[in-house]
Amino acid sequence: MSRKLKTIDLFAGIGGIRLGFEHLGCENVFTSEWDKDAQIMYEANFGEKPFGDITEIAPQDIPDHDILLAGFPCQPFSIIGNMQGFSDTRGTLFFNIEEILRVKKPYAFLLENVKQLRTHDSGRTFKTILQKLKDLGYHTHHTVLNALDFGLPQKRERTVIVGFKENIAFQFPRKTGDFLPLSALLEDDELVDKKLFASKEIFEKRQAKIKGEPFYPSVWHENKGGNISILPFSCALRAGGSYNYLLVNGNRRLSSRELLRLQGFPEDFKIVVGYGAMRKLTGNSVAVPVFKAVAEEMVKAINSQNIHPTYKQLSLLELEYEYS
Repeated sequence: MSRKLKTIDLFAGIGGIRLGFEHLGCENVFTSEWDKDAQIMYEANFGEKPFGDITEIAPQDIPDHDILLAGFPCQPFSIIGNMQGFSDTRGTLFFNIEEILRVKKPYAFLLENVKQLRTHDSGRTFKTILQKLKDLGYHTHHTVLNALDFGLPQKRERTVIVGFKENIAFQFPRKTGDFLPLSALLEDDELVDKKLFASKEIFEKRQAKIKGEPFYPSVWHENKGGNISILPFSCALRAGGSYNYLLVNGNRRLSSRELLRLQGFPEDFKIVVGYGAMRKLTGNSVAVPVFKAVAEEMVKAINSQNIHPTYKQLSLLELEYEYS
């Protein structure tokens, strides 16, 4: 029988990674998220208001836990300055994760970031992160996973780093098969707020740019060069994307519920903030089925080793004291 493992949820957003682990019976014991809209959504759906800025929380004040979860922002370590160079993480938000791992010594962690993390700052950022995790005694695994491969009609590629205190057998989840058709996620136009429909000018502009015969349902994506792609799935949701960079069938924006569905959130997930906030929050969120699949592999790997929950590596002095 699997034991209840404890997690903490850092840079939590609206809780997409947490959902994957709670699905397996894990207990979340601490959450941190500074964005006010995300805090409101998180409290409405999980019954707890996250602590705020991670930089203002002392690592020793965080409860003991088995798995640290974090979808942390990507920052170049080269901004620190010439004196510290690329090998120092102070001044970045990753340093806070590093300190929690150093002080609390959880058995495992899961970190999520954009696909470009691997090549960010000519690869130095990623190399530094992996070295710091190794220095802390973790055995790491990393890959890029795409939401399209886990049933969602959204091309969303993310770097995932998983680590364990012991060199246990672990493998990332395999593709689950075809993604759902857009028709399974889209609402009827009659039920969508009229404010989400593009103006006649934008609609005609998109129509004039397309090449070939469009098909429906589809998502029309306009890239930075102004080219239009008509796809049977959505491009990655972006917090900072223009209001019209993704249009359903070329004529309307995605609704708040559709945005959540594209990220794989359950139908009973409550929406308690406005549309602008939802675009930002879902754009910064994760594809839930991807992290549910990763969680399953992590928990399976941990449980197969018969590891006691709330693992904490002890020094030789601590071991002598504990068993004397």
